Amino acid sequence: MLIRPPFALLRTEIAGIPVVQLVQQFGTPVFVYDAAWIVRRLEDLRHFDCVRYAMKACSNLAVLNLLRRHGALVDCVSAGEVRRALYVGYPAQGDPPPIVYTADIFDRESLQLVVEQGIHVNCGSPDMIRQYGQLAPGREITLRINPGFGHGHHLKTNTGGERSKHGIWHEQLGECLKEATQFGLRVTGLHMHIGSGTDLQHLAQVCGAMEKAVLKAGPGIRMISAGGGLPIPYSPEQQYVDLDEYYRLWDNTRQRLQQALGHPIRLEIEPGRFLVAEAGYLISEIRAVKQQGPFTFYLVDAGFNNLARPILYGAYHPISICPADGDTNRPEIDAIVGGPLCESGDIFTQQEGGFVVTRRLPKAQVGDWLILERVGAYGFVMGSNYNSKPFAPEVLIQHGQARLVRRRQTFEDLIREEISPE
Repeated sequence: MLIRPPFALLRTEIAGIPVVQLVQQFGTPVFVYDAAWIVRRLEDLRHFDCVRYAMKACSNLAVLNLLRRHGALVDCVSAGEVRRALYVGYPAQGDPPPIVYTADIFDRESLQLVVEQGIHVNCGSPDMIRQYGQLAPGREITLRINPGFGHGHHLKTNTGGERSKHGIWHEQLGECLKEATQFGLRVTGLHMHIGSGTDLQHLAQVCGAMEKAVLKAGPGIRMISAGGGLPIPYSPEQQYVDLDEYYRLWDNTRQRLQQALGHPIRLEIEPGRFLVAEAGYLISEIRAVKQQGPFTFYLVDAGFNNLARPILYGAYHPISICPADGDTNRPEIDAIVGGPLCESGDIFTQQEGGFVVTRRLPKAQVGDWLILERVGAYGFVMGSNYNSKPFAPEVLIQHGQARLVRRRQTFEDLIREEISPE
């Protein structure tokens, strides 16, 4: 059974280190990652042959290096992500490929990079096959297939079906196999991912679609990828997917395919959120407490420039308070949590559609710290400099030590690439 990090309305420490110490050392706002939870979640997936981290979730070099040292491989979606993987020590080539580039297009930089470095490519469109085949005939590729249906916790995270841009449409598989053959490209694996928040009912459909696609592709297939989308509980009411049943469904599919094709099939999984989300915290300071009619607002120094998921998806994140005076006997009130940006949508307690809601939280005052939790995935990486706000620092806690792994952006950093008129 998966062990879940505890939910708490009051929190005085993170991974054994007092919040006050973290704030004194690194300031606010600040992202803090607990390395032990990342490693724990990786171990939870060890029954898969290959765990390939979808590094778009959190691409900090220290996090990548941590996962590399514990045996995870990586999936990249841009030239920049490929370069990050190479920088922390992933070799360009190997079996299985340490780095896979998965996308629906090649921009010119990424195409040049994967050709020069020999990075394995997972093609999500017929044009990718043609463009890659013209420059690198004779290599191995995998194909990302859109099975014609999708699933996700939000329309914007649904990556399957006819309204999704992702993957090769399942009815075009035969044509794409022929096109790959024309360039001497060997299709050795298939990848299928229909969206985040996968449940077992939809997973069974994906397994069935994968089996059908592999049998159509033929005996050259040596790998199938279950994709990502493994959910984590952002609220106490939510649950993890049953990992044993998740694996059983995919392994049964693999076993049938091995029997049909007559050779071993590697089973990969491609988690992002599942590995890093629960490990992340965003510590902010409450800078104003306002009464707006019947509503109490806690306004903090972190905004959607730091954490965009609430404004993008109406995403729920656990919130806790760390009292600056050490008083842990605060009564609870209903409050709305907002940031400093000049946007009405800069609210952390909102639902899909932008509907502002209250959250039951300890009574707080200016100078207390408010912690947004489970922000390790799609937190810092989706940040921006909106309102000319600098990027927050990132801190990794490992073996009881808090280490700065990205310094706070300065104003000089912010304007470094700009060219001032004479």
